[in-house]
Parts: sequence; structure tokens; C-alpha cells
Amino acid sequence: MVVRQESAERADRIFHALADATRREIVALTLAGEYSVSDLARRFPMSFAAVQKHVAVLEQAGLVTKERQGREQRVRGNADSLREAHRLLDQLADVWRGRIDRIGAILADPVTHPVEDAGAHFDPRDGKEHCHDRDRRPEES
Repeated sequence: MVVRQESAERADRIFHALADATRREIVALTLAGEYSVSDLARRFPMSFAAVQKHVAVLEQAGLVTKERQGREQRVRGNADSLREAHRLLDQLADVWRGRIDRIGAILADPVTHPVEDAGAHFDPRDGKEHCHDRDRRPEES
């Protein structure tokens, strides 16, 4: 997966912003409707300044937008940024699924990954250990 530097930095901002429970709740609220920063501050057991800082982190990540209406700052969620986060997670999941599949294929192939023990080999296809006649001692024949 080739990721441009700016795309990686954007992903870092989005996931950093979403790492905090308060910010996730603010995003959920503002996706459902528009709120002033004051309205948001009343919903959380923290100072107005703390909520402002959370909103600023979300705005820098593009997860919310702020617009001045008179004396109020109105906050609205940005669903497109959440879709982008979802897309990035899907890409990462695809990369890891591919890696896990390749590891499984390597481990399942006795030619590329032999497991030997005193002349015997384990065949993952049938889950059994097999001895070769050429590996047996004369007294075992």
C-alpha cells in the first residue's frame, strides 16, 4: 500500500482526534445536528475552554467544521472525514489480511517450511507425522 505523506499525516490527525472518548462523543452529536460550542460545553463535565480545545482538535482533523453565527461558534460534523477514516481502516485491514494469508500459505507448504524431527516430517494437510523408509534404522524395518 503506497500512502502519500500528506495522506499519512491526515490519517494521523483523524485517528489522534478519534482516540479520545469526549471527542468521539462530540463528533457523534454534531453529526446528528448542529451545536454551539456553549451547548456542547454544557453537556460535558469540563470547562468551556476544555471543550473548545477538543473542538479545535476535531476541526484540525477535518472531523467537524465551525462557523461563526453572531456571537456563537456553530459546530457541525463532517461525515466525509469519517468515511475517509473508514476507508483507511479498510485498506489497513486488507494489507494485514494479505500478510496473514501469505504466512498461512507458507506454513501450510511442507516444501517451503519443513518441520523435521529425527527423520520424520509433519504434514499440516493431514496433521500427521510421517517417516520416510530411507530415514528408518535397519532394526525398524
